[in-house]
Amino acid sequence: MVEIGRVALLIALVVAIYAWGMALLGAWKGYRELIASARNGIVATGILTTVAAIVLFDAFVNHNFALKYVTEYSSRNMDLIYLISGFWAGQEGSLLLWAWVLSLYATLVVLQNLKRHQELMPYVMAVMATVQIFFLYILNFSASPFATLPVAPQDGQGLNPLLQNYGMFFHPTTLYMGYVGFTVPFAFAIAALITGQLGDTWIRSTRRWTLFAWFFLGLGNLFGAQWAYVELGWGGYWGWDPVESASLMPWLVGTAYLHSVMIQQRRGMLKVWNMVLIILTFSLSIFGTFLTRSGVLSSVHTFGQSDIGATFLAFLGALLVFSFWLLWLRLPLLKSDNELDSMLSRESSFLFNNLILIGAAFATFWGTVFPLISEAVRGVKITVGPPFFNQVNGPILLALMVLMGICPLIGWRRASGSNLVRNFLYPFIFAVVLGLVVVGLTGATEPYAIIAYTFTGFVAATILWEFIRGVRARNHTRGENYLVGLVNLISNNKPRYGGYIVHLGVVLMAIGVIGSQFYKTEVEANLAPGQETYIRDYKMVYQGLNEYPTRSKHVVAANLDVYQGDRFLFSMAPSKEFHEGHDEEPNSEVDIRSTFTEDLYTILSGWTEDGTASLKLIINPLVIWIWIGGVVLLIGTVVTFLPDRREHRATEEARQRSAPGFQTQPVG
Repeated sequence: MVEIGRVALLIALVVAIYAWGMALLGAWKGYRELIASARNGIVATGILTTVAAIVLFDAFVNHNFALKYVTEYSSRNMDLIYLISGFWAGQEGSLLLWAWVLSLYATLVVLQNLKRHQELMPYVMAVMATVQIFFLYILNFSASPFATLPVAPQDGQGLNPLLQNYGMFFHPTTLYMGYVGFTVPFAFAIAALITGQLGDTWIRSTRRWTLFAWFFLGLGNLFGAQWAYVELGWGGYWGWDPVESASLMPWLVGTAYLHSVMIQQRRGMLKVWNMVLIILTFSLSIFGTFLTRSGVLSSVHTFGQSDIGATFLAFLGALLVFSFWLLWLRLPLLKSDNELDSMLSRESSFLFNNLILIGAAFATFWGTVFPLISEAVRGVKITVGPPFFNQVNGPILLALMVLMGICPLIGWRRASGSNLVRNFLYPFIFAVVLGLVVVGLTGATEPYAIIAYTFTGFVAATILWEFIRGVRARNHTRGENYLVGLVNLISNNKPRYGGYIVHLGVVLMAIGVIGSQFYKTEVEANLAPGQETYIRDYKMVYQGLNEYPTRSKHVVAANLDVYQGDRFLFSMAPSKEFHEGHDEEPNSEVDIRSTFTEDLYTILSGWTEDGTASLKLIINPLVIWIWIGGVVLLIGTVVTFLPDRREHRATEEARQRSAPGFQTQPVG
């Protein structure tokens, strides 16, 4: 089986090179047979990488410790879900996951477009094959997951205890589906630049792919935040770790792109800007993969020092140079069809939205790479901590929230003063009242939090106001009751109202972030059995330690009884776990009790021989709304992703407007 996987990867590399060559040659000569052969090569590459992936999965599930990679990331006492997760726990397997997901995407793209986009598809295949060749080359010659040991051990080293969490199954897979997914719109963009087909056909054709990649990258970040929250034992969910930041940057730029292309589709504007955004989004996806594997920055997410970092950097540099060279050549064809009519228009609010998102991405990028710059210039690696990111990105993202509320209320082209007053009046009143209620009910004195909650209220009001106006209009014009009107309103314009639901999810997440950042409470205590401590209105009574073994670890737990006044609420048991083979590095297992208003978060920091426990107690207000907001965001994305008649009609019209036949306008 191992040899099958190794050979499959080698043949996949050869076939990918063949598909790349046939696609370009077929486009150059205009031979459909060669392009069909390239398409078959893309499908064959997908089949071969799938075979390699199945072989590696089989090696983990059946404990094939002859493989060095399986020995390093699994053991016999691991549960099945962690054996499967071992596939992408290390560098070699995660690279195979990248190549495998890309091959599946490429296969779907060529099968989906067998008869469409005949001018673009040869170059789309060539670009995707180029990326595939890069990863397959590394897998074959630098980081093979099928390297064997001279003598197979009886058992493996096991997965790092910090990775033995359900987040290990969901976080990397969703993150990679996002990273890799941006290859598709990038490939179409490069194909459009090469052929000169620079209308909005390529944008409309890749809208769902872009939305798919954006959603899964965001979901991967959310899964990562939840994993950090329950596993790392520090009371937070986002620490601005370099790899966390690296996965956030393409999501921010991708968000800007999704908003910006609306202007191109509607007004024929920002064509150059949209090209720049999709090039940067994909480049940042490669950059994030580079950071994880190069070892140039210290992070709990990286795979340590590696000699493939330079290869990644060279590929990234070549990608940027080639993409922007093409863009420079095509600048004369990317002139806007219209100009900005007014600063008081939806176009201008979208443009400001773009600038803010890019500003947040640049600030994050600067803080992430500054240690490398400082080391190169001064010889000292100066680390940039969370305070920098919070102080810089906090106001930027607050401004973004304001624009999220303003944008739906402003019309296209030019907004009149009377329309602005009519549209803004009720949301503005709601936001002011909400700010006063927050101060009155909670006694809040933190000005930034009050301002932030006022703005989130404004955004929520604008979103709800859009739904109310739409439903009322359908009730007046068609006699639909409000529930039927709401369903029909959403189903008849899924991209618009699905987008509003996504924005509502972002608002809910912002509520959780603001509450947990500004109103967090921490208490540390050393307690002997029977002693108590207080955190806000909770009384925590420590009842002693409890030690017990499990299948793969030894657990030491602190038993806590939680009271409000004299009323017993529940018991909690934060613990330390000593895993086999990792006894010197116990990991914390926090205990969390969540409500809609706050999380009670308990950590066992240590203990003494007499049973005295060192405890850290945290109250994180409103954290649950981050996860609820993520669910709402999921619902909104699904609605936006569903087929829409008007969108399909516009896509077909755009495709028919493009040049007919198979004549291309290659660069040169």
